[in-house]
Amino acid sequence: MAGRRQWWSLVVLVLPVLLISVDMTVLGFALPYLSADLAPSGVEQLWIVDIYSFMLAGLLVLMGTLGDRIGRRKLLLAGAVAFGAASVLAAFSTSPLMLIAARALLGVGGATLMPSTLSLIRTIFLDDRQRRFAIAVWSAGFSGGMALGPVLGGWLLEHFWWGSVFLINVPVMVVLLVAGPFMLPEARDGHPGKFDVLSAVLSLAAVLPVVYGIKLIAEHGVTVLAAVSLLAGLGLGVVFVRRQRALENPMLDLELFRNRAFSVSVATNLLGVFALVGMLFLIPQYLQLVLGLSPVKAALWLLPGMVGGVAGALLAAQLAKRIPIPRLIGGGLLVAAAGFLGLTQLGVDSGLAILVVAFALVGVGVALAETLTNDLIISVAPIERSGAASAISETGYELGGALGTAILGSVATAVYRAGLPAGTPDSARETLGGASATASHLSGEAAESLLNAAREAFVQGLHVTAWLGAALLAYTGAQVILLLNRKSNSVVRT
Repeated sequence: MAGRRQWWSLVVLVLPVLLISVDMTVLGFALPYLSADLAPSGVEQLWIVDIYSFMLAGLLVLMGTLGDRIGRRKLLLAGAVAFGAASVLAAFSTSPLMLIAARALLGVGGATLMPSTLSLIRTIFLDDRQRRFAIAVWSAGFSGGMALGPVLGGWLLEHFWWGSVFLINVPVMVVLLVAGPFMLPEARDGHPGKFDVLSAVLSLAAVLPVVYGIKLIAEHGVTVLAAVSLLAGLGLGVVFVRRQRALENPMLDLELFRNRAFSVSVATNLLGVFALVGMLFLIPQYLQLVLGLSPVKAALWLLPGMVGGVAGALLAAQLAKRIPIPRLIGGGLLVAAAGFLGLTQLGVDSGLAILVVAFALVGVGVALAETLTNDLIISVAPIERSGAASAISETGYELGGALGTAILGSVATAVYRAGLPAGTPDSARETLGGASATASHLSGEAAESLLNAAREAFVQGLHVTAWLGAALLAYTGAQVILLLNRKSNSVVRT
């Protein structure tokens, strides 16, 4: 049973998770300020935003496996040094290229932190119920950081320069470096076998083109470059899988996917994040461009949903004592589906109260389900491979987020364009933001007519996306209940 030292270790492990999730949401607020200061081109601005997620997604599996080999605490502390140094470099960047390089290093550091924290929880908490509660706290830290990011970013930018949103990382990394060696145990695979450099290169070369292709589709639709990038990544992925099957000591143990609880949980994480991130792409635009709220006010109205995520994560550990886990995961996803159905009722002139309640349901449901699936992922994997298992889970998150933005964002954009009247200027057909910019150059009546049509079309796109999200989450919930309730998976009924 875990004692006081182990629970303090959990506090140390939650710190980097909280910070990484803050970083995921705070940059959007700083972007206008750093763009005015550094004057990046359109392409450079995209790379400033995207390079972090590219490096994170591409390196997670490699770093998770590396932690199993060299020691997860050692990798975590090395990542803390890299993350802190990259944060200072980003804060004091004097050119777009310098900031892009710093953001890439932040992605490298982030890839070492996430799987290391989750796998160390598996090492520290051996009791099933205590481990499940520890993962609930870990998940709550992630949701809390996402809620804190916009509010903290808005406050910092009102009082300091844009680099302050990066400098907040440094004190947390210092605490981790000071406390980590004393509070965290070392853990590694005792018999890792020979490290295969080619597998490491192939894992990166397979994931990066896939994520890049998805991003291109999200921003520009299906293009030749996007298709080539996706096909190249998938082809290299096939080569990577075949190599793992042929190796005596593979970098990624594909046998993990033969366990139904593991594979279903990874798929559930991916699909849950797919729906959630796809909607998060649209909701801030609805609040700011349809209802006319300021960025900070929009962030505050999203807080109940993020707080719901914290509550859902913590509630999962308590409910799992009384309700079979497959039913609990499925029930959480059905609650989230109900939240998506609520979002179909949003209007052009009203809907703030509906949005707050619906988004809170989404936050509670998704966090509850994914806290339990994360517990399954690391509990069914051998303890010596928990770093690799955690990395697979995190990669599923990254791919789910990228796919959600690309596919659901593209659906919403297509509905938006189809809903605009004939003769609408091309600049207004791309995005609702483009329509607002175009309207600012028109006369009063023409501007109002364009904005009304654009807002109505955008809300139609949001409704279609919400219906798709509700259907996907309902299907995923039913799938979990069906596949994980079978008697062969006794581990998931504890």
